[in-house]
Amino acid sequence: MNTVGTSSFQIVRVPYDHRDAQMLIEKLQAVYVERYGGRDDDELAPEMFEPPAGSFFVGYAGDLPAASGAWRRTDGSKAELKRLYVVPEWNRRGLARQMLARLEGSALDAGCDQVILSTGPRQPEAIALYRSAGYTDVGPFGYYGDHATELVTFLGKNLN
Repeated sequence: MNTVGTSSFQIVRVPYDHRDAQMLIEKLQAVYVERYGGRDDDELAPEMFEPPAGSFFVGYAGDLPAASGAWRRTDGSKAELKRLYVVPEWNRRGLARQMLARLEGSALDAGCDQVILSTGPRQPEAIALYRSAGYTDVGPFGYYGDHATELVTFLGKNLN
């Protein structure tokens, strides 16, 4: 396992099917159901998040899984961010920003020079985080690429 962070919050690379990763993904899926009426049905496979294809991370506050985030390579030098989530009781402590920085650093270390993501209008806190971190609008892509842009926000950032 690759560990970075401070003694109070550590970000650890784990397999996609790790129990803590799956628990956090299910909590995020519950948010999607609440805000959009259904789960995110973009099919993800564990191998998409194994280096060099990608990585999945869990952030621990002490021993508690408090945050998740992942990236997967979409082509030779572009990475798509997935499953960035912070457990509600750990919100507003900078964990999402720390996870985002770890995802960007990991993708850059793997040779990616751009990160992209899709999110929705019912996640204004996520959009605010990404924009404050330098993400700008990009064209539609991937699984949700054919959805209307008022239903999906596509963002990206150059890492170099």
